[in-house]
Amino acid sequence: MQERPYVISIAGFDPSAGAGLLSDSKTFEQSKVMGLGVCTALTLQTASKCLSLQWRPIDEVTEAIQVLMGNYPVSAVKIGIVKDANFLDKIVETVQKGNPETKIVWDPVLKSTSEFTFFDPETLPQLKKVVGKLSLITPNCNEYSVLKKNSLLPDTHECSLLIKGGHREDHLGTDILVENGKETLLVPTESSAAYFPKHGSGCVLSSAITAELSKGENMGTACKNGKRYIEKFLKSNPSLLGTHS
Repeated sequence: MQERPYVISIAGFDPSAGAGLLSDSKTFEQSKVMGLGVCTALTLQTASKCLSLQWRPIDEVTEAIQVLMGNYPVSAVKIGIVKDANFLDKIVETVQKGNPETKIVWDPVLKSTSEFTFFDPETLPQLKKVVGKLSLITPNCNEYSVLKKNSLLPDTHECSLLIKGGHREDHLGTDILVENGKETLLVPTESSAAYFPKHGSGCVLSSAITAELSKGENMGTACKNGKRYIEKFLKSNPSLLGTHS
């Protein structure tokens, strides 16, 4: 009998395995959930730079989601890089048709740290109709600023918001969870000197939170547990590629 809840990562393929599907799969396994995967894009990248990107057709993506959700009781989904707002909307629509109770977490990766653009900025206004369908979005400070500037922040009574603090100039590493209009600070357990920068840390955090939600944890607890997971990851070694434990 399958005791672990099923979770899907719908994300890009990163051959360095630091981010995207491979990274999410590692996180799911360590979090003791059954991880499934659907590829949105093929990338060529290392831990320090992204060289190329090839999007998969949206019909192939949604077909894979339908097959997985038709065969497994998927309780949570994490979405990573998507081409544009329409691409995201079709993914969300397909997940909700499969099971309207499935938790959906979107990590809105607009650009890589090396400034490689993933999301088509021309379609940003169209996100307005999508964000209210999600359970949680996890932008970093730069992505939060873009969403705020374009009036795309969710109503946190419908979709929670976690503003990741890894790029903050003040209070580095302090995340802010906004749920039902209320802010909760998630403060690092150690000083910033204890942590090393990591490729894909945003992917790891969002997938760890998704795993916790699939196990029935509430949003606050899921985000706190996810933060504990990412802190171990950031301390794992000095290189840009972290290890999971």
